[in-house]
Amino acid sequence: MVSSASRRQFLKSSGLSLGGMALASLMGDARALSHFAPKAKRVIYLFMHGGPSQLDLFDHKPGLKKLHGLEIPASVVGDQRLTGMTSGQKSKPVTASLFNFARHGHSGAWVSELLPHTAKIVDQLCIIRSMHTEAINHDPAVTYLQTGHQQPGRPSFGAWLSYGLGCESSDLPAFVVMVSRGSAARPADPLYARLWGSGFLPSNHQGVSLRSSGDPVLYLSNPEGIDKATRRDQLDVIAALNQKQLALHRDPEIATRIAQYEMAFRMQSSVPELTNLSNESEARLDAYGPQARQPGSFAANCLLARRMAERGVRFIQLYHRGWDQHYNLPSDLRLQCGDVDQPAAALVRDLKQRGLLDETLVVWGGEFGRTTYSQGKLEPMNHGRDHHGRCFTMWLAGGGIKPGLQFGETDDFCFNITRDPVHVHDLNATLLHQLGIDHERLTYRFQGRDYRLTDVHGRVVRQIVA
Repeated sequence: MVSSASRRQFLKSSGLSLGGMALASLMGDARALSHFAPKAKRVIYLFMHGGPSQLDLFDHKPGLKKLHGLEIPASVVGDQRLTGMTSGQKSKPVTASLFNFARHGHSGAWVSELLPHTAKIVDQLCIIRSMHTEAINHDPAVTYLQTGHQQPGRPSFGAWLSYGLGCESSDLPAFVVMVSRGSAARPADPLYARLWGSGFLPSNHQGVSLRSSGDPVLYLSNPEGIDKATRRDQLDVIAALNQKQLALHRDPEIATRIAQYEMAFRMQSSVPELTNLSNESEARLDAYGPQARQPGSFAANCLLARRMAERGVRFIQLYHRGWDQHYNLPSDLRLQCGDVDQPAAALVRDLKQRGLLDETLVVWGGEFGRTTYSQGKLEPMNHGRDHHGRCFTMWLAGGGIKPGLQFGETDDFCFNITRDPVHVHDLNATLLHQLGIDHERLTYRFQGRDYRLTDVHGRVVRQIVA
């Protein structure tokens, strides 16, 4: 009978630990779920948490200037659900954008003056102006877009992708999350970790959150007095014990635990290298903007997202907080756009220059849009806008999506969709399609039911697929 010590020596000499064997097994099973040849290998999701105002950024409505200050017609509002913040508001005055718009690129896309860098890459973008959702409050709306259901508890998009396709990297997670605080972010701006959770999927598919200070990942560094060799010995002993439990109980979460220990060990080397920007040129840092050297900023996170894409991370989620402009919209929206405009445009350019854009899906947008009417008193140079789920704008780039396309239309009030509606389930179905996944076939049985990211809805929006 071979002793535990001899078994550990054998595993070391063969170059494969027990944890590595479990990880390889899990990743191999996941990759088998791809359904057809993909156009994209990964997603970088730039999430503007709070709901950017579509009619101040991308959905140009010059006719509203003539109606500015007048009551929005009841026929336009119809039976639209309103939040408790404006449902009882007696006056709902039409509020035209204070910002100038211009056409840009060969596509002639309208873009606000607040996004001058984005305006220069419009020919790389597919701008969808007809997004819609049933959710009208932040948490249900973000949860809906990220998990396919307004109530919490289901896996996030990144977790589904990790489960479905695994990771190209052996020393970084399939799903990484970074959060930046916007210049106009307010204290009451909750963002819950369950938004990058694995729900009922095995826990190794949840997103790993990178921090802006201290260890990039919690407990990444070994405690004082523990070196790498000692840590490796400890993990092999723990893995051997877990393997015995796995053989006895056949609980897949035990295999998941082994894989997570192994990934954590590998990340002790890979994450410090990933987050060290010393080999990035000054010109590259300048391209991402003045905040690119500030850890935790949106600019720095965009640069890290490109580095993760190069290293095989499957789903990279950047949350940028502070887009909930119920008041002081003109000043706060300018600040938020100042945070994200240059870095997002630089990311798209950087990916394209490195030959990565064709295989990387970049997504920009929030959980809903903002109302055409003002929330609260409409002042000459100041106003706010309430949540609006009936129409909002997102843009996509790369990953086999048609570039230079403006898809969908809204009415003259930017309140209702008039052509080519795209529901949140349709968006997710399309993103999965570009990744080689049939959204109706990527399922997981839980409590007697097959679940999927798109619930029982969704269609691929083939008009935007190249």
